[in-house]
Amino acid sequence: MSYETLMMRLGFPDSEYLRKILEYLMSDEEAKVAAALPGSPEEVAEKLEMDAERVKEILENLFFKGVVFPKDFQKRDYYRFAKDLVQLHDATLASRHMKDAEYARLWKEFGEKEAHARMGQLLALADFKVWRVVPAYGAIKDLPDVLPQENIVEMIKAQEKIAVVPCSCRNVTYLTGDGCNYTDEMSLWHCIQFGRGAEYVITRGSGKEISVDEALEIIKKAEEDGLVHTWPNTGKIVDRRVTVNCNCCSDCCEFFLSAKYGNVPIETMLEKSRYVAYVDEDLCIACGVCEERCHFGAIEIEDVAKVDEEKCFGCGVCVVGCEQEAMKMKVVRPPEHIPS
Repeated sequence: MSYETLMMRLGFPDSEYLRKILEYLMSDEEAKVAAALPGSPEEVAEKLEMDAERVKEILENLFFKGVVFPKDFQKRDYYRFAKDLVQLHDATLASRHMKDAEYARLWKEFGEKEAHARMGQLLALADFKVWRVVPAYGAIKDLPDVLPQENIVEMIKAQEKIAVVPCSCRNVTYLTGDGCNYTDEMSLWHCIQFGRGAEYVITRGSGKEISVDEALEIIKKAEEDGLVHTWPNTGKIVDRRVTVNCNCCSDCCEFFLSAKYGNVPIETMLEKSRYVAYVDEDLCIACGVCEERCHFGAIEIEDVAKVDEEKCFGCGVCVVGCEQEAMKMKVVRPPEHIPS
């Protein structure tokens, strides 16, 4: 019953695909220990009538796998199982040590056959969007009245501890052979961690600690490659809720795949920035680069580029990529659009 218990907690109690993932990830004994959480190793050992040292050994192994999470990363004296499917996905796959193509294939199959659609539909029904788009710094840096909570450079500079890991989503597409159409995740990781998230990455050795300057180089390269900055949907820059800055693409990212397979608009789960793109028609040569770079289908090429403001998320990817400087950004939403 251990696998069934864990499947229930993850919200997919009847999924044969999730069961395959859990069975591949954990032995029966490991699953039994994980299902007995939360608790200390001693509490789990007593509950299961197992040797305490054996339980500690199993929990330590599951911690480094990304399956269980200690309250204190250093002491590791109290653990819980992954709080949801996204955390299990990200913790097990966003690691420099994850090279297992079969494990990635199982997640790809689960996503395409079941998980993406269910997650998209559930997120679309939620009252609050968990993530928001942050505009590319290169697209807004010369504009007036840019808020601190939408200036990705200042947001990065404010962090006390920073680390980086390979993107869990792009690791799946890389290991299953498709790869990303926008960037090479293996040559430069793009999943930037802050605060407790950074502490977790550093302790596990799943990524590496980096400086502010190194993080800003990642941000710059992400914008050049056409990736979309996303952030927890809060105006807080340093906060317990702020543990990661994702740099997303439409062919790999869970947001985009959940919207696609769930047949729901992506704006039901991802909040737009305060900006939209527009075209200086006198400078536009209709080269099509902006249309190719747009992840939201908001640009079409006629005699010149045309932006559909309803579809535009204000990510600024088109602006950064326009060599003619014909794509520009303007504010269309008030400061209170970003929740406090």
